[in-house]
This record gives sequence, structure tokens and C-alpha cells, in this order.
Amino acid sequence: MWRRCFSSSSGSSGSSSDAASALKDRKWDALVIGGGHNGLTAAAYLARAGISIAVLERRHVIGGAAVTEEIIPGFKFSRCSYLQSLLRPSVIKELELGRHGLKMLKRNPSSFTPCLDGRYLLLGPDKDLNYSEISKFSKRDADAYPRYENQLENFCKFMDPLIDSPPPESLQYISSFSDRFKDRIHKSVFWSRFLRRTLSFGQKDLVDFMDLLLSPASKVLNNWFETDVLKATLATDAVIGSTASVHTPGSGYVLLHHVMGETHGDRGIWSYVEGGMGAVSLAIGNAAKEAGACIITRAEVKQLLVEDSGRVNGVLLADGTLVRSSIVLSNATPYKTFKELTPNEVLPDDFLRAIKYSDYSSGTTKINLAVDKLPQFQCCKLSHLDAGPQHMGTIHIGSESMEEIHSACQDSVNGLPSRRPVIEMTIPSVLDKTISPPGKHVINLFIQYTPYKPSDGNWMDPVYRESFANRCFSLIDEYAPGFSSSVIGYDMLTPPDLEREIGLTGGNIFHGAMGLDSLFLMRPVQGWSSYRTPLRGLYLCGSGAHPGGGVMGAPGRNAALTVLQDIKKV
Repeated sequence: MWRRCFSSSSGSSGSSSDAASALKDRKWDALVIGGGHNGLTAAAYLARAGISIAVLERRHVIGGAAVTEEIIPGFKFSRCSYLQSLLRPSVIKELELGRHGLKMLKRNPSSFTPCLDGRYLLLGPDKDLNYSEISKFSKRDADAYPRYENQLENFCKFMDPLIDSPPPESLQYISSFSDRFKDRIHKSVFWSRFLRRTLSFGQKDLVDFMDLLLSPASKVLNNWFETDVLKATLATDAVIGSTASVHTPGSGYVLLHHVMGETHGDRGIWSYVEGGMGAVSLAIGNAAKEAGACIITRAEVKQLLVEDSGRVNGVLLADGTLVRSSIVLSNATPYKTFKELTPNEVLPDDFLRAIKYSDYSSGTTKINLAVDKLPQFQCCKLSHLDAGPQHMGTIHIGSESMEEIHSACQDSVNGLPSRRPVIEMTIPSVLDKTISPPGKHVINLFIQYTPYKPSDGNWMDPVYRESFANRCFSLIDEYAPGFSSSVIGYDMLTPPDLEREIGLTGGNIFHGAMGLDSLFLMRPVQGWSSYRTPLRGLYLCGSGAHPGGGVMGAPGRNAALTVLQDIKKV
């Protein structure tokens, strides 16, 4: 197959005319819409299988939400996603991402929660530290915490095979008796293995697992612990990126989702990535290009091309270029793919309704800051002009109790940005010296809850935006006096900004809510969970497909394997 391609640099502002001409010169085996990390992952696997494939990225830089950008001179921001843990070990190993430049920086401690009463809580991979820190609040909780971690780890091991394989969806395109028979055998094998794993759990573990999936995070954590600050610190993982409260049924699953990953084999350990999160996308992109994939930036897809037979035949770019292929993988959100890129009247009405009324709501705002000094937290005697343990991990601001988190959520339900936002602060420059000038730092603020359309203003209003940013900075000042004065400049992405700049419908970082009604066989919608779509030759490969959001690579890998399986049948 034709493998050579001129690819525009992911960070270059130069012309990509050579690559654009390569697009038009032939019919490709496959195309990928969107150069986010999942689209790049799919391209890498397909290229390694000998498929001629081109990735079409709308922006000047690849990565989607996993991107590094120098918004303020000298400061490199992970503009959206900001931590790594969920990237599947299979993707890291099979694509040899270490060889392609991926370097993960472990955080220890990994969590710091300051309290206004002068106390604080540090947590991390050090079990002795965890015991000592939690004992300051409750000896009972310190004893329970290792059992809690062990239970979640066992649940994650149970989930691993489900994450790393396509759901056992009934195939829609089967015509021959032989294919139908093989499909039924495949489904039977899947469910028999799943049943054996379920039975190996034992009844108590199975009931505990179901309780975690179905319950509010508050119920799960109240059953385990008595310390408010410990419960609140853990509860942030259950609501991050969502509009849910800690009291929302099913939020326990999101809690589990965020401990599914690992760093260098250590389960649940989150890390920074040297060079920012864009380095993840660059490493995957390098693997794809080495295998022969063509990656084109500034190539915005305007519409899918569909034959009268109902089969995809390529895409139309915004500049009028026609790019032909009988296989297209979309890394865009399901809404973007089917409501904006697909021609009218080529999809079933019930499918379109399900896509339209899926939950794309978001309560997330990201603020990236350049600062001239580290924040000094008055609650602890760990004062270091240089980075101390309190600066290493995720710093939880405004999360001293689950009721504080719930109150912040209720403000958003009422149409208002939270009066006391829930803030996750990270300072990657304490470990990564490549992203800021000496003596200065990059700070990420992941903030909840901010409605897409506030009832008291508009995110397009500069005064309104600045007022909310200052509200966040002032809250941090309560814990670290003088923080506001350290800010050199900042970049702020509200839900509408995330939609417009990154392509996240509604600003939802997961390409759609991660509720139990939109997972596994129901993601993105019931009947179409296997990455295939009602349009023959069109596949989903982004976070809107199983197993969902986060920088996982699993949707891209699973989608590519599904494509290869379908190609073998032709």
C-alpha cells in the first residue's frame, strides 16, 4: 500500500500544502476526523496494520483536549486535560510511547487539601504517610483507608477486560448465516467469560460493586469514613468534569472511573507528563507517523460524503477539498459527528433523537495561569520558598466537606457559577522544568461548577469573565494569602470556550455524560456501542464511544481493531 506522506508539523504555523496535495492525489483506505489522542491512536493501529490513513485536524496543533500550548510567552499550558493516569497500558506498550518521547513524572504526595481551621491532609502512594495523615483526623478512617483502596483496585481489575475490548453489541450489517453464527459464538464467549469473572467475585464483593455503581458517591464514602475532609477529597473524583452532585445516584461509578488508570504499573497513581499533556498526543502522533499515517493540521472537515447506498465515501473540507475514502473514523463528539457533519436525512430518526437528547452538559471551567512564585498555604508548617510536598500533587480548594461540593453544584443548578467554586489546583512546573521560566510556575485550575449559559451574565462579556476568575483567585487567597498578586497572566476556558476552541459539545470533557445510562452497551446510544454507526464505513473513535472520557486511548484502539475486523470480512 502507498505509505509515504508529507505531514505538517503539529505545532507549526507553516503551510501544509504538500500534505493537502497528498490528500487529493489518491483514495485513502481510511480517514480520521480530528487529531485528538484517540484519533491519533486509531490511526497508529491502522497504519501499523498496513492501512493508508490520513488524520484531519481542524486546529494548527494536534492533541484535541490533550494539548500543550504556549499562550503566555515562556509558559507552556496543558490547556484542557492536565494529568495522566488513564492512558491504557496496552496503548503505551504496543505503540512504544516511551520510545516516542512520552515521559511520565510521578507525584508524591499526590493530594493536598488545606483547611481554613489550620489543618491539612496529604495523601499519596506512601501508605505510611496516608496512615499518619488520616490519623490526625480519625484513627478509624486511617485503618479503613487501605481496605477502601484495595476494594477499588479489585473492582478496577474486574473492569480492565471490559475497557480494553469493544462491547458485545449485536451487529447491524450481518447478512450471511455464517457471519450470524460466528457473531453469536463471539457474544456467547464474551458473556461466559464475564459470568465466570462475576461469579469469582463472590456475593459480598458483587453486591459491594453494584452498590458502588448505583449509589451516590456520598453514600459510598459515608459508609467507609467519618472525616469530612477525607470524604470531600475523595469525592471530587466522583464529580469532576460533570454537572453531578456528590448526592447524585450513579456518581460512584465516576469515582471508580478515575482510579482505573496507573503510572508505571502503580494503580490509581496520577502523573504529570514532561512537556505537558500535548506530549502524550505527540508521542502517539510520532508512533502513527512512523507507521505511515499522514497527519494534516488546519484541515477542517465540513461534511461527510455519503453515497446513495448509504455508505460513506470520504469528506468535504472547509476549503472545498474532497478527500475520498470508504472508511472514516470520527474523533469528534457524537453530536458533532451526526448532527453537524452528516448530511440531513441519511440517519434513522430514532438514532438522531437519541444523539440529540444525550447529555452534553458541562459545569467545567479551566484556568491556566502563569505565576511568579509558588502559593504559600497558611494552614501548614511546610513553608518552602521552593516546592514542598504540598505543591507536588492536586491541591483541593473549597472542598473541606461534601456539603460544600453539593452547595457549589446547587448554585449551578440554579443557573449561577458557584459562589465558592470547587477548585483542583495543580502546579506541574514543580516537577517539569521544561514548561516555565526559572523561578516561575505554571498553575492549572480545574473549576466547578460553571453553567454553559449563566442566568446572571454572559461568558462573552469580558467583565463577567474577569469577575469569575477573580472569584476563584480570591478563594485561593483565603488558603494562600497573596496568591492573586502572583498572577502574571491567565488563559480561561469556560464551557462555551471548550466547545468553540476544542470542539467539545456543550463543553463536556467526556464527549457526553458518564452516567450509567450512557456507558458500555448504551454509549453513545443503545444499539450502537461497537464503534460502528448507521452509516456503513463510518466509525466513532472518540470519548463519546465506549469506555468513555479521559486520556485513555481505549476508544481509539478498540475502534481501530473493530475496523480491522470488518475489513477482514470484506
